Amino acid sequence: MTEGRYVIGLDLGGTNSVFGIVDATGNIVAETSIKTQGHGSNPQQYVDDCMVELRKIIDSVGGIKNIRAMGIGAPNANYYTGCINMAPNLPWKEESIPLAKMFSEALGVPVTMTNDANAAAIGEMTYGAAKGMKNFIMITLGTGVGSGIVVNGQLVYGSDGLAGELGHVIVEKNGRMCGCGRKGCLETYCSSTGVARTAREIITSTDTPTLLRDIPLDKIESKDVSIAAEKGDKVAKQIFETTGRILGEACADFATFCSPEAFIFFGGLTNAGDLIMNPIKHAYEESVLPIYRGKAKMLVSQLDGAKAAVLGASALGWEINNKI
Repeated sequence: MTEGRYVIGLDLGGTNSVFGIVDATGNIVAETSIKTQGHGSNPQQYVDDCMVELRKIIDSVGGIKNIRAMGIGAPNANYYTGCINMAPNLPWKEESIPLAKMFSEALGVPVTMTNDANAAAIGEMTYGAAKGMKNFIMITLGTGVGSGIVVNGQLVYGSDGLAGELGHVIVEKNGRMCGCGRKGCLETYCSSTGVARTAREIITSTDTPTLLRDIPLDKIESKDVSIAAEKGDKVAKQIFETTGRILGEACADFATFCSPEAFIFFGGLTNAGDLIMNPIKHAYEESVLPIYRGKAKMLVSQLDGAKAAVLGASALGWEINNKI
């Protein structure tokens, strides 16, 4: 174990890169951010620009001697290689970018990374609802559907570091086109964009009265569906029933390969509360193999949504630190 009181967590998103310096209890003691875009096509320029801002908050906690390690949560990040592989929403077009090595050389501390959903799972296990659990599945419900699978206390990475893409399990044969190039993936129905897509399909294919018709079709978002449902709108409530059923049935299938203690849901859709969670629970118990029935908890993340990704990445930093 190296010296130092803190680790750095980086939530590397397509729009913003958010850094936090985090202590062992999960308190973010310093934060900064930069735009992910706008650094040219050279990833080294991105790292150099990040370091300008990072040095400021590192100095605020007493310098690099107080930093033990860094963890990064990023799209298409490979835990085994420390590389980002062809992330469509990031500005670099190289097939493989050794970002962990680049930051490690710039900082002089160990750096590791994984994809953002895996980072969220590690964060939940370290600081949140999965603390003390050794078998659970984290499902992130955002623009897409991400997942992190923990079995026997260890995150599942598979043979190549890319395991656990449950959002791309096909739930509807020849269904909606997905950004991955296949049709009928879970995330095309159960992400925030999937919910908005369902709303638009209903509005254009039926004449059923709904508050959602007051919103321009191309402006409908999942939060609009949630607001309408809370006002008692029948169409909006049905959208959540359908979304929850699809997700609950998918989780029932997921249970067969790892028999989890819990499914933990994180992301904007969870703000709908019982509107989404009750259909998930009902469909799961109705669909799951009888030997698993009544065992798995359905929980909502306990992490602060605005800070969860940084905490998840920081937990990865603590993990690599403990292995040194």
